[in-house]
Amino acid sequence: MVTVKVYALLFVAFFLSGFMELSRGQAMAPSPTSDGKAIDQGMAYALMLAAMLITYLIH
Repeated sequence: MVTVKVYALLFVAFFLSGFMELSRGQAMAPSPTSDGKAIDQGMAYALMLAAMLITYLIH
């Protein structure tokens, strides 16, 4: 059970580091060519996944 939590914690750490890298790269990118709805939906899914993993680690 402890190893599952360790793997989940490592996954969250890598996920958040990759997410931060993507958000940093977006600031230097040219004007967006996609609509904002798809970006908002992607952010919502990412935050929902992070919340679920954090809740799992707490319990």
